[in-house]
Amino acid sequence: MKASKLAAFAGGAALVLATFAQAQTPPPVPQYGSNITLEQARKAHAAADGEARKNGWPMAIAIVDTSGQLVMFSRADNTQTASISVAQDKAVSSAMYRRPTKVMQDAVAGGGAGIRFLNLRGASTVEGGLPLYVDGRIVGAIGVSGMASDQDGVCAKAGVDALK
Repeated sequence: MKASKLAAFAGGAALVLATFAQAQTPPPVPQYGSNITLEQARKAHAAADGEARKNGWPMAIAIVDTSGQLVMFSRADNTQTASISVAQDKAVSSAMYRRPTKVMQDAVAGGGAGIRFLNLRGASTVEGGLPLYVDGRIVGAIGVSGMASDQDGVCAKAGVDALK
């Protein structure tokens, strides 16, 4: 093969490989920003708590910073005591793994490779934990527990929406 044809072939192969690599690249992982401020935590907490009260759901609500350290917590009257640690676990999991806990719940429910989440230290695989964003960066997370996991998720989403 002549040098010019070889160079054209090599260039074409490189283009094919680059295109394949782009197609296989997962979406970018959300990046951390500054830690959530107390005022932001209060705002997210108030929205989640308001949603819980509106529906008559006794909830435990935890807000953590990017490292999973507790910034704010409350437990409504008549909330089951187990929800205290479950809410915190959901918030920590969302902050540390930078994803909603429902993603992990769905992956585990699907079986196969999703089972890996059961073995990740500190990973909560129950809906109700969501990262909190400011300017497109994760500043912390919210975890809610007290009712069915989808109801916990509704309250957590209210907290997320309050920071938009």
